Amino acid sequence: MTTIQNALRWIVILVVTFSALPLLASADKVPHEIAGIGLGTNIDEYPEIVGTNYLKEVVVTDWHGFRKGVLSYGTCLHVDQVLKIDMKYKDKSEAFFRKLMKKYRKDFGEPDIWTGDSFGVMRVWKWRFIDEELNRISLTLQYNGKNSDETLGNIVKLSYPDKIEAERLCFIDVCEDSKEKIDPKRREELNKFDWSHLVPR
Repeated sequence: MTTIQNALRWIVILVVTFSALPLLASADKVPHEIAGIGLGTNIDEYPEIVGTNYLKEVVVTDWHGFRKGVLSYGTCLHVDQVLKIDMKYKDKSEAFFRKLMKKYRKDFGEPDIWTGDSFGVMRVWKWRFIDEELNRISLTLQYNGKNSDETLGNIVKLSYPDKIEAERLCFIDVCEDSKEKIDPKRREELNKFDWSHLVPR
């Protein structure tokens, strides 16, 4: 192949490549703000916003046979207490799920609830317990082989459902208290809106 042919070949490749790229939205201005809150601004600029949700999350990775996990802990009533644990096993196979089910059944008995689908794509078994301190505990073992809307593989979830609900209600009360502390004029101002708030700008 000659130098000219080679150059023409690269020109054709570049033209095809760039023509295949999605077109960027053309606008006179690029939006950076909605509802009076701007991208890149510091959260401290909005003192009226309640600073957290009723649960905070931290992520663990490569953890004792699990590839990833999310720990959710309280911020209101049960501050810093882990209330929910979702862990994804490193082994994503159906064969491993069957082994897990045998071990779970041996340790915890037959599950109380099946919430999987009828096709066996999502297999979700749930156990319910009450511990010595009368805390309700929920345990879920889940296998997903194909459903791309959910995490693929094997997942275990362990939680205190009553404490999570109490945390949520506590947070609602905190939000209501925060509203009451806002100056009435400022609260009235925050409740006003027009198109400049409803459409990004």
